[in-house]
Amino acid sequence: MRITLCLLLILAGCSDSRDVMDELPNSSIAGAPRENMSESRMEAPLARPVTIGEDGPRMDACGAMGMVIRGSLPLRAAPFDDARTLATLGEGERMHVCTRSLDQRWLGVVLPSRAPAQAAAGNAVEAAPVDCGVTDPVDRKQPYDGPCVSGWVSSARVRLIAG
Repeated sequence: MRITLCLLLILAGCSDSRDVMDELPNSSIAGAPRENMSESRMEAPLARPVTIGEDGPRMDACGAMGMVIRGSLPLRAAPFDDARTLATLGEGERMHVCTRSLDQRWLGVVLPSRAPAQAAAGNAVEAAPVDCGVTDPVDRKQPYDGPCVSGWVSSARVRLIAG
């Protein structure tokens, strides 16, 4: 009887009804109702906004600058190889680095040199510089919704040059 009671107490202590999703406070799906979360990446739409303001309200919204190295680099709608390509960046092109994927393989970036119309048309004409709104602090962590093109690039092909 005593052994059975001890065994039941041990097993009860080992069970944890919480889901892993509940334990990820910085996850974009933390706190979302279970029915709103897809079970796999294949079920999810392959687009994820770039998050700005991760360094807090006293730091720039995007804390670093990067530059493309070794040829051209696709800008993707999400941090996955099979996500839609939004634009192609050329060697030496600069970007504001705002966030990283959990596995550190992808950088969420904002492109200061491209307005949305230029990226869509592939226009190589130099336009007047656009203030992307990421060089000043923001109140809280939030998805980027400014005037510049944003997306995800492979971190292996970006050299950090400032920040």
